[in-house]
Amino acid sequence: MRARQLGITLGLGTPGEFNAITDVPGIRVGHSTLIGEHDGKAVRTGVTVVQPRDGAARQQPCFAGCHVLNGNGDATGLEWIREAGLLTTPIAITNTHSVGTVRDALIAAEHAELADPSIYWCMPVVMETYDGLLNDIWGQHIGAEQVREALAAAESGPVREGPVGGGTGMICHEFKGGIGTSSRKLPMEQGGWTVGALVQANHGQRRELRVDGYPVGRQLGDLPSPFAEQGTPGMGSIVVILATDAPLLPHQCQRLAQRASLGIARTGGGTDDSSGDIFLAFATGNRDLPPADYGRKDLPFATALEMLNNDHISPLFSAAAEAVEEAIVNVLLAGKDMRTDDGVLVPALSGERLLAALREVGWKG
Repeated sequence: MRARQLGITLGLGTPGEFNAITDVPGIRVGHSTLIGEHDGKAVRTGVTVVQPRDGAARQQPCFAGCHVLNGNGDATGLEWIREAGLLTTPIAITNTHSVGTVRDALIAAEHAELADPSIYWCMPVVMETYDGLLNDIWGQHIGAEQVREALAAAESGPVREGPVGGGTGMICHEFKGGIGTSSRKLPMEQGGWTVGALVQANHGQRRELRVDGYPVGRQLGDLPSPFAEQGTPGMGSIVVILATDAPLLPHQCQRLAQRASLGIARTGGGTDDSSGDIFLAFATGNRDLPPADYGRKDLPFATALEMLNNDHISPLFSAAAEAVEEAIVNVLLAGKDMRTDDGVLVPALSGERLLAALREVGWKG
């Protein structure tokens, strides 16, 4: 179940057709999920890939920007985005100890597609959250095969949520976490653009959990916490990818990325010291940017661009906050019970239990 299937409508905006980041035209999402056992230890991890264009990103770069709410995390490729303002590769999300492997595999995949690799280099964006309570993270089980699988599986349409891909072993607000997504379609009088969000949620304390503004976490203390005997609630992280088809410039993408913080705050997150909260936003509205074949002499000296007037950007900010908020709730509702190697239960939050908690605190639906 997703939030809207339960009658939980978050914010004032209207979702797109799939209520997913793939409502932004051209965007594709693919997962590779590993669930098994190695040397007596549970393996529950994976890779999620976001393709920003319907073709190769290097041929149609996107303006992009990023924001760090709390820096206990890692992400490759962001310094060049901060410097140049361009996203030229797919984006991948995985676990903390597999960032390097996934980055290298993305580089190899790019190299394999190039007719002349001597004129191009790439710095892929790879983001992470920690799945070490449910996964043998020190075993580093992610390899190039999983990256290729996620790339091959990337498609538009509905996006699988919950314990899939990079989100397989994640924990959110002390419930089973993972991948979630949502979108908002602006009315034509506000530009008609779409904003989509995809999150890998591995953050938050249960007592702080809010849904539609209601403090439901206070009503859920009877459910077991995976941190009752070890670890600290909120010790994980959340990474957010925001996309829009509006014609934003890099500094506007950075401003959009900052609004992910609001969606996280509305659900009760964003206040933990040990959480890595890193956000990336990109815009597909300008489609004629020069390809990322650095060193070519036939590229134009100047490129004509469109830019959304800042006087009309506020609806995009609101859409981003709402989409992130709903994506997090969708994560929680897509969960499945999972146990650690020591038998500790990480419970899923069922739709029925969430609705009961909402009603206990005065929600009318």
